[in-house]
Amino acid sequence: MISSNDFHNGVTLEIDGEVYTVVDFQHVKPGKGSAFVRTKLKNARTGAVIDRTFNAGEKVPRAQVEKREVQYLYANGDEHAFMDSATFDQFTFTREQLGEALNFMTENMTLNLLFHGGRLLGVELPNSVTLRVVETDPGVKGDTAAGGTKPARLETGYVVRVPLFVNPGDELVIDTRTGAYLSRA
Repeated sequence: MISSNDFHNGVTLEIDGEVYTVVDFQHVKPGKGSAFVRTKLKNARTGAVIDRTFNAGEKVPRAQVEKREVQYLYANGDEHAFMDSATFDQFTFTREQLGEALNFMTENMTLNLLFHGGRLLGVELPNSVTLRVVETDPGVKGDTAAGGTKPARLETGYVVRVPLFVNPGDELVIDTRTGAYLSRA
């Protein structure tokens, strides 16, 4: 059990037989009445986001989530192979199961997979990754007075807005939480 006062982003809860992850939370203390916690919860199975309000100090069952460190091996069509770093067992997941995380995953990358009851809940990526630019338009000197941007396709197929000075072959640091360009590597 976890108190609603201890909520933070990423906490997994079990509500009405479903597993939810706290995406956003806000402690509210109105001038009149008791305090409460306003949250946005993401359903781990369906991906739907719901709004839910809890009284301050309300106890909620915490979902038991198993975290496994794995290495991303390769993609074979729609299937993606992983190897458990501890047991060296190999297993595969589909594109639908992995979701947006595929935009930032490269071969031989080490990451964490989250499981609940033997079912994949999600992928825990590092906060930033380094990816190579495969395709982008050339930037023209004097094209803009202020910092302009252009689209660039990365080695994973993800398209990100980058500054005009970025060229094909450059390695970029990308924030996996927002999908935004941070800097050149």
